[in-house]
Amino acid sequence: MGAGGRLTDRFGRVHRDLRISLTDRCSLRCTYCMPAEGVPWIAGSDLLSTAELVRVATVAVEQAGIEELRLTGGEPLLRPDVVEVVAALAALRGPHGAPEVSLTTNGLRLPKLAGPLADAGLARVNISIDTLRPERFLALTRRDRLADTLAGIAAADAAGLRPVKLNAVAMRGVNDDELVDLVRYATEHGYEMRFIEQMPLDAGHTWERSSMVTGPEILERLAAAFTLTPLPGRGAAPAERWLVDGGPASVGVIASVSAPFCGACDRLRLTADGQLRSCLFARTETDLRALLRGGADDTALVGAFAGCVAGKLPGHGINDPSFLQPDRPMSAIGG
Repeated sequence: MGAGGRLTDRFGRVHRDLRISLTDRCSLRCTYCMPAEGVPWIAGSDLLSTAELVRVATVAVEQAGIEELRLTGGEPLLRPDVVEVVAALAALRGPHGAPEVSLTTNGLRLPKLAGPLADAGLARVNISIDTLRPERFLALTRRDRLADTLAGIAAADAAGLRPVKLNAVAMRGVNDDELVDLVRYATEHGYEMRFIEQMPLDAGHTWERSSMVTGPEILERLAAAFTLTPLPGRGAAPAERWLVDGGPASVGVIASVSAPFCGACDRLRLTADGQLRSCLFARTETDLRALLRGGADDTALVGAFAGCVAGKLPGHGINDPSFLQPDRPMSAIGG
């Protein structure tokens, strides 16, 4: 732990953001994330209960300096008590005040849940949408649900969950011809479009660098259609941002592979089965579930957070010849 009870690693990075996976299950089967069938789900008994999850978050906020809580999955809105979870987390108070509670989702359940989530204290959402074409959406997600995703985006906006950020994984020969269209859709509706380089986090370990559209390529294509003005003050945020045609609309690019931003990383991740990870690509985990179920006190939990952070590597190592993809896919780690 660093000064003021902060989770500070040996490279001086202060950790303020905890990503909490509510489930490894998902209502879509995106080709870059999950196979069509045969996904080995985490057993229900291994998942953190709501009381366990809230206790970890309470310790993180009240004693470890965490200021942001992002709910992820799988698809977090599949958790039956997600509204109650949001309400419990939004009610926390730490030395830095109330945490910002946000959520990453595919949007399918937002028409029903956006209002209750906003009322419970959810601040904002990130919604995944890789294409605006129904037939391509079906091919990418193996589900014919584009209309539901678009309805979920509109519901989030109507509920005041702003800024509404839209995430698209840019893939060569798959959706890279839609980058401009996606930005136009977002700017016309007042949303923020963000493009993500495809990372080696798929369940089938089939990722190939050649299929990834790099950040510079994304910007080159967008610059042919828009005037892009860099926005300063990125801080620890994953996305570099640009104003589109002078603003107020902006577009972000998360270039985790071609331009790693590990040096400013302030994030930790808690899997749905209670494993604390210092990085998406970490090869080791800290077992908080065992501590919780073994009767550990809060001091032990804080110590586990500190130990996890102390072992954090300087970077994810994707571009190192010795890099090994994590055993868990993205759906089991939580974004």
